[in-house]
Amino acid sequence: MELSGKVAWVVGGSSGIGAAVAREMQSRGALVAISARRQDRLDVVSGGTMLSVAADVTDAVSLRAAAERIREELGPIDVAVLSAGYWKQMTGNEWDPDSFNRHVQVNLIGMSNSIAAVLPEMLARRRGVIAGISSVAGYRGLTGSQAYGATKAGQINLLESLRIQVARAGVRVITVCPGFVRTDLTATNDFPMPFIIEADTAGRAICDGLERERTEIVFPIRMAVLMKAARLVPVALWSALWSRVSPKEADDHAAIER
Repeated sequence: MELSGKVAWVVGGSSGIGAAVAREMQSRGALVAISARRQDRLDVVSGGTMLSVAADVTDAVSLRAAAERIREELGPIDVAVLSAGYWKQMTGNEWDPDSFNRHVQVNLIGMSNSIAAVLPEMLARRRGVIAGISSVAGYRGLTGSQAYGATKAGQINLLESLRIQVARAGVRVITVCPGFVRTDLTATNDFPMPFIIEADTAGRAICDGLERERTEIVFPIRMAVLMKAARLVPVALWSALWSRVSPKEADDHAAIER
């Protein structure tokens, strides 16, 4: 699939991976629209060259309105990249249900709301691409990642199930699982982040995968191999290995959302 000439909507496009994908898509000739909660940050990313439409992924009505405006101004949406995300480290010693709920609202329900805003029209046209950005953190349980990892695992399952359901209707669903990427989301992390890459590199990897019509886009390659191999580790051994790692208190880490 050539991105040139396609109408692309990046949900969560005001920073990080989403902003990098939007810029890369535009450089490849796509007509790009970006959405997030903060109009001022969208305008910075756009620089007046993209359609910026403020919308909150936890508000299904605002997302549907944003999608309708994009269709009116740019045309039918060919590619939707769902990049909105929330992260805050948790600890089992002081469980934070509000933080857990926020992860679910932004990462999981937000992805569902985003899909609802584009899927019916794609099904009616019998074509379109939905690329959901999850994480390798969804492959196995990681210490301090009880909320984030749970929602990322949910996203992976959601996207896979949807892919099976709509494949014959002409709509492609792509699962994107990055490793560590240098963004606002990771800026406050004080633990090792192996094989970390820059956001621009992530943007190129995602757009390359879209153009090559990949079903799954996982990067960087060394992190992909490591985390896929981790799926084969027996549950008891995995738990024993991670039980030796004690995460810092969640209060030491800022919450970030796009």
